[in-house]
Order: sequence, then structure tokens, then C-alpha cells
Amino acid sequence: MKILHLNTDDIFGGAANAAFRLNYGLRQISVDSKMLVQAKKSDNIHVYGPDSKLNRVWSKIRPALDILPLQLCRRKNKTIYHIQWFPGSPLKNISLVNPDIIHLHWICDGFIRIEALKKIKKPVVWTLHDMWAFTGGCNYSEGCERYKSSCGKCPQLSSLKERDFSRWVWHRKYKAWQNLNPTIVTPSRWLAECVKESSLFYNKKIEVIPNGINLQNFKPMDKSIARELLNLPKRKKFVLFGAIKATGDTRKGFQYLKPLFQKLKENSLSKDIEIIVFGSSEPKNAPNFGVPIHYMGRLHDEISLNIAYNVADVFVLPSLQENLPNTGLEAMACGTPCVAFNIGGMSDLIEHKKTGYLAKPYESEDLARGIAWVLENEGRYQKLSSNARKKAEQEFGMELQAQRFVMLYKELLGFKTG
Repeated sequence: MKILHLNTDDIFGGAANAAFRLNYGLRQISVDSKMLVQAKKSDNIHVYGPDSKLNRVWSKIRPALDILPLQLCRRKNKTIYHIQWFPGSPLKNISLVNPDIIHLHWICDGFIRIEALKKIKKPVVWTLHDMWAFTGGCNYSEGCERYKSSCGKCPQLSSLKERDFSRWVWHRKYKAWQNLNPTIVTPSRWLAECVKESSLFYNKKIEVIPNGINLQNFKPMDKSIARELLNLPKRKKFVLFGAIKATGDTRKGFQYLKPLFQKLKENSLSKDIEIIVFGSSEPKNAPNFGVPIHYMGRLHDEISLNIAYNVADVFVLPSLQENLPNTGLEAMACGTPCVAFNIGGMSDLIEHKKTGYLAKPYESEDLARGIAWVLENEGRYQKLSSNARKKAEQEFGMELQAQRFVMLYKELLGFKTG
């Protein structure tokens, strides 16, 4: 069984990391699994990138070319937006592998033109790592529900017109994908419900298969050793926050940390609490949280991440909209309880007061209450930590994810799964 994964890159983090892990997991169980990317950063022989100097140059400028038309919009909110219009496609390279199934992941940043997908003649599985596949170009709708019809009047484009870029992108998808019949996979139940309500994919086969992580790379270690490695005090309580562009992406909720820690000042624990942030360096005009804060910058490997999760006593995810964040999976695998707003796929990740705490959406006071609840009782904390690791082992192992996909592949190819 030959599987070809398509993902924009194999850079560590986000959708690339999820796709890379699945690719690795499938090969571990003897599935011929390869990956085609626009930008290859690893030296993995099973990952194929641009095959010439000219193509490598094009791969670097395609993301900028993809968003060039958006300069015509007077956007106030510079959220991530992809219109996938630029000609050219890597799909011609598919014949070199001759796979049984094409597995799409995150294919934005100009990687694959919308119209190119209709040329695929193989069975297609598409894992959605965000909402882009069924919107008019945004990765997350931020509360807008116009993807349920045909987009237009896009708030992220500051548009008041029905026929704007979002309507154009939506219509291109609708026209090009009429005969495309992918099996849609979502890592969370929340995203599956969004797909069912969308105007583009409401009638497609949908499976929920959570992302998997390497439980050998992410595991509990002695906190005192982890803190010594990072030269951090051993007797403090550390709250960890992290994401790609952690301080710059408003969807990740960095702006909630200041009011959160202002609320925590009312708790006796506050004098012992410090903050760690990874994914961004200290921003200009950094806010004063009233407690010490350590900016770790971008962490590029799983060893550094594992240490960071083990330094922390609790991982906070104040995201406004989220699928199934890998950071939360990784933290739980390290036995670090998570506290998050009860939005999106967070309830798939966190069992309230069993593996962490689910706060009322967008209420900093309840988020602070959750952090205090996790930290204030040592016996309860140890139980939460143990439960978090157990949940990761039972539901989010890389091998389990790979096995679920093999069953899906066999079903699509007509194999008996008995």
C-alpha cells in the first residue's frame, strides 16, 4: 500500500509536525508512506521537495505571490488568509510515486492551486488542520458563519461587498471540486461539526482521527532536573504558554495573560508563580504581568519542548478558536495538566477536573480560577498529572493514529478489515 502525503512543508511545528509524525508512524507499521512538500527542511529520505534550484527559488516566493492580491484589500485584521491562485502545481510529481492514495494535509502558502486538485485521479484523504478547506480563504472563521453559505462580506477582509475575495475563493472551490470526493478527516469533533455545516463539504464522508504524538519523545521527567537544565528556580510554580508566533497571533490568546495574572494576584499562590513563553521572543513594549516572565523564543526540536513542558506545573491555552492543538497533546504526554477555554476541540483534549480545567469561554477570571485549582492542592495535582499522561497514552499515541489511518485506507481500497 503506497500513500503519498502532501503538506506545504516539513518544518517542525503545527500541521507540518502532525503530518510528519503520521508519515513516520505509517512507515513504522510497514506502510510505504512518502511526503511531497513545497519547502523541505529536513534530511528525511522519505520527504520529497523541489528537485531543482529554480523550483526551490519558486517555493520560497510562492507564499508571497499567493497573498499579493490581498494588498488590494483594506484589511484591519492581518490574520492568515490564503487564496491559492498562483499557477503551477506539484501534482505532476505524483506519477513518480504512483501511490494508491493521496493524503492531503495543509496545502496553503501557494503550494497547490485550488483548481489543480480536480486533476487527482486517485482516492483522496484530506486531514483538515484548520478550517481553510471549506472557507473563502481564512484558516479560522473567528465566529463568522458565512462559510455555511457562500462567504462574501468577509470580516477578516474588512469587506462590505458580497462579491469580494472570499466569495471568489469560495466559488473557485465549489466549481473545481464538484467531482472531487475526498474522505475528510478531522482531529477534533468540533471541526467535524463545522465541516458538516459547511456549504462545500457537508455531504462528504467525515472521520474523526486525533493527531498522534511520539510518547517516547514526550514523557514526564524530574522537574528539578528540567529546571536545572534551563537555569530556572526549582521552588517556583511555572505557568507555561506557547505556540507558533505566540505573542503575535491574537487567536492564540496572549492578550488574555495579563488580565489572567491580575486575577491570580488575589490568590496566595501568586507570589510563587512565574511565566514561561515559548514560540516568540520578548515583544517590543512587552506587557507587565506583575510576575516574572521568561521568553524562550522559538523551540526547534522535541528535546527542548519536552524539557519546557516538564519545567511547567500547568500549561495554559487561552485560544479563541482551536482545532486540537499539538502543544496541548505534548504537554499532557509530559504529565502537565492543561487549562483552557472550553472552545473548539479543547474538550476532546481536556477532561474537566480530571486531566485539567476547562474555563468559561473568554473569561480570564475563570481561567485564573482553573490555574489556581490545579496548583493549590498537591495530592490533586499529582492525580491530574497522572491522568493527563494516561489519556495521552490511551488516545493520542502515534501508533494508534497510524493504525486508524491504515484501517481507513484499506476501507477506501476495498480491503477486508475483518
